[in-house]
Amino acid sequence: MLTSKIQAYRDFLKDNVRQQVDFSQTDQSLGVPPPPLEKPYDPEATRFELVAPENWTTIPAVDLFSAIQRRKSHRRFRHASLTLEELSFLLWTTQGIRASRNRGFAFRTVPSAGCRHALETYLCVLNVEELEQGIYRYLPVEHRLVLEFQEEQLAEKITAATLGQRFTGEAAATFVWTTIPYRMEWRYDIAAHKVIALDAGHVCQNLYLACEAIGAGTCAIAAYDQQKIDQLLRVDGEDEFAIYLAAVGKV
Repeated sequence: MLTSKIQAYRDFLKDNVRQQVDFSQTDQSLGVPPPPLEKPYDPEATRFELVAPENWTTIPAVDLFSAIQRRKSHRRFRHASLTLEELSFLLWTTQGIRASRNRGFAFRTVPSAGCRHALETYLCVLNVEELEQGIYRYLPVEHRLVLEFQEEQLAEKITAATLGQRFTGEAAATFVWTTIPYRMEWRYDIAAHKVIALDAGHVCQNLYLACEAIGAGTCAIAAYDQQKIDQLLRVDGEDEFAIYLAAVGKV
């Protein structure tokens, strides 16, 4: 017999919740302005220009069949750095903006329910050319990185936050996707949360395929210490919190 807790989590996977929402009363329908496309940043913070797609010179072409056929999870990486151009490529393929509109939304390289894109991309950078070790965040509107802060013993702390999975501290960079739920709730109210999880899957699959083009590998991570990873990113754990991770390194 199913326990009530198991049943509740199974219900989360269904779409019955949509029948409970009065969409005429969502913030979007009530005329509340949409939340910003990306989380604001300190204008005094250090920012880094990323290489734009039209300026890539070292990213080789790979056909889709080969990328899908070779796709696998990697937990062992060479002691080799990612270049800033390679990191630019990975960030653009996972959350880059293809086209924007003036009504509070933008078309990106991955699908998102209602074009809401309720994710932020943080990077635990350990071995990327031209970047010091630290926690960075991708700014998709500007295609830049912002240095959030530098942290002592960063490799040890990301390993601890991922329940001792050592490859996160041995990677060139570990991607950490947080969600800002209100971006999706603005349109979908309590029907927002399942699709946020689906969106994270879209993003991570693009990362897997993009890694195949640059001789890198990745491993998606859904097992982590929620409090430790949120504390490491210095997010509040309520209005923004980590939802998915993936370590990336050369293979």
